[in-house]
Amino acid sequence: MSAKVDGTVRLAGYQILEQLYSGSRTQVYRAVRECDRLPVVIKLLKREYPNFSELVQFRNQYAIAKNLDIPGIIKPYSLEAYDNGYALVMEDFGGICLRQFTQGKTLTLEQFLPIALQLLDTLHQLHQQRVIHKDIKPANILIHPDTKQIKLIDFSIASLLPRETQEIQSPNGLEGTLVYLSPEQTGRMNRGIDYRSDFYSLGVTFFELLSGQLPFESDEPMELVHCHIAKLPPIVCDFNPDLPLMLGEIVRKLMAKNAEDRYQSALGLKHDLVICLEQWQETGKHTWFDLGQRDISDRFLIREKLYGRESEVQTLLEA
Repeated sequence: MSAKVDGTVRLAGYQILEQLYSGSRTQVYRAVRECDRLPVVIKLLKREYPNFSELVQFRNQYAIAKNLDIPGIIKPYSLEAYDNGYALVMEDFGGICLRQFTQGKTLTLEQFLPIALQLLDTLHQLHQQRVIHKDIKPANILIHPDTKQIKLIDFSIASLLPRETQEIQSPNGLEGTLVYLSPEQTGRMNRGIDYRSDFYSLGVTFFELLSGQLPFESDEPMELVHCHIAKLPPIVCDFNPDLPLMLGEIVRKLMAKNAEDRYQSALGLKHDLVICLEQWQETGKHTWFDLGQRDISDRFLIREKLYGRESEVQTLLEA
C-alpha cells in the first residue's frame, strides 16, 4: 500500500529520509530500501491525478534507462504503483545537481573540464546506442561533492528514434526546458531532431557553468524561441575573461543554429577541449587552432539546407 498520510509520503518497503526536490510536476526523495538497507532516490509525480502524457513520460524514463548499461547514468531499480501514478526508484550515489553544486558561481577551466569530459563520455555512449536525451541541463546532471563523479538523469522525454519531427505548438507545450532548447526542438525550423540536438543544449549548459548566466534570458517564451532560432549567442569569454578564447569558440560551435555546423560527435568535442586545455597551459589564453579536426560522425546524415537561394533565405531571416 502506497499513499500520502497527513501530507507525508509513504511507500511500502521504503523508509523516506528527506525531500531533495519539489517542482511543478515531480517530487524527489532520498530513502532506504528496508529489505537490504540500500540507499535509493524515489521520484514521484506531484499531481494527485496525473494526465496521460505525464504517465507516459514517467514510464518512458524507466523503460529507456533500465536497458542502458552506461556507468554515467543513474540506474533505475524499479517502477512501482503509487496512488494514481508511479514511483520511480533509482540508485543513490550521493550526488547533487550541478545547479546546486555551483550555486550560480562560475567554474574555472580546471573545475569545468573534468565535468565536461565525463559528461561527453556518457553522451557518446548514449548516442552510440541511438538514444537522444533531449533535456540536457545542469538540473539533470548530478555530481558527487567529494569524488566529483558525474551522472546524467531524467530520460522522461528521451527518444530511441534516430530522427524525430517536432510540430509547431505553443512554447509552453514544448517538450524540454525552453532556455536550453535547440532550434529544431522549437518546431519552427522545418528540421528534424537528431542526436545533435543534445549538443546545442550542452552548449547552453557549458555557457551557464562558465559564465554564471544563460546566453538568452527572457520572461517571454516566444522571445526565447526567437533567440534560439535567429539570434547569435554571446561569447562566453566576454563574461568570464579568465577563460581561453578557444573555449568560447567551442561553446559557440555547440550552439550553432544548424545541426550541421555543430559538433558531429562527442569524441570530436572531447578532443578539442583537451587541446584547448593543453595549449592554454603552455601558451596562455590567446592561442588558436582549427576546431573539429577529429570530429567525424559515425552515421550518414543528409544536410537539411537550402542551396541556391541564399539571398531569398537572407531576406526571410532578416524579416
